Amino acid sequence: MRALLEPQAYPHKPKKVELVQTQMSFIFLTGEYVYKIKKPVNLGYLDYTTLEKRHYFCRQELELNRRLCPSAYLAVVPIVEEKNQLHIEGRGKPIEYAVKMKQLPRDRMMDVLLRQGPVTTEMVNRVAERLAGFHREAETNQKITAFGRLDVIRQNTDENFYQTEKYIGTSITTAQYQHIKKYTNNFINSNSGLFDKRVREERIRDCHGDLHAAHVCFTDDICIYDCIEFNDRFRYSDVASEIAFLAMDLDRYHESELSHHLVNTYIKLSDDQELLKLLNFYKCYRAYVRGKVESFKIDDPYIPKEEKALVLTAARRYFQLAESYI
Repeated sequence: MRALLEPQAYPHKPKKVELVQTQMSFIFLTGEYVYKIKKPVNLGYLDYTTLEKRHYFCRQELELNRRLCPSAYLAVVPIVEEKNQLHIEGRGKPIEYAVKMKQLPRDRMMDVLLRQGPVTTEMVNRVAERLAGFHREAETNQKITAFGRLDVIRQNTDENFYQTEKYIGTSITTAQYQHIKKYTNNFINSNSGLFDKRVREERIRDCHGDLHAAHVCFTDDICIYDCIEFNDRFRYSDVASEIAFLAMDLDRYHESELSHHLVNTYIKLSDDQELLKLLNFYKCYRAYVRGKVESFKIDDPYIPKEEKALVLTAARRYFQLAESYI
């Protein structure tokens, strides 16, 4: 990682290289391009522990993200060692792979714009239109619709609660954990017919899977990037869950009017009136998932200790938001 912070490692010799980390990736920002390298980790729900697996999921990331952001995703490129130095896009036997992207303008990201204030209903309209069209054309088949069955939904929610047990008393309180778990199980048990109907009506699609404000960029076109490539189970979902994810994130920024506008515009465009019956359930679910993911970072050895206080605060706020939907 230190070697890839050096400009000479890149073919275009950038003036500066910046490293950003997620739980799963090292992301090198060079100004013109971004190079995203997968961490060699096994987190249970993903496995990047071999070079072959990382190469495969780099290719998956490229292909899947071109659905909603075709202009930014350029190639999967090798990292090679030449004369005791690492080179991205060099010649020779690859020791690692990276997804190469155009670097999108940070000041046009939806999360940045939400903090600064200038996100308008017209901008939200454009996002809703893009998502309605995407979901209408997104792949669905017998395999994909099976992920909307009750047993799979229970598997997803049970996994959330199992994986967050260790964080009770750290990022989530005992009362929050028990309250959210009880609500979730009761909702699933009481709405089996609704979930079955969503399957029959083919509302289960190959979606984006990680649709929050940080993954929406307002350039000349709308670029919705960084979808889930590592586990089909998290991407094959009810379109209601996908819309609830972004609506929840707008709530997190205290933009409830924009959140309502997104949902209502999407419903009008998609003629999916039943989405409202599932909205708070999926908002709660998505906020809980985000709280879980932030909690995982507490144990990430690659993340500096000083950053983990911010991570803990974020996780607690997501769990509080999840409970607010009950």
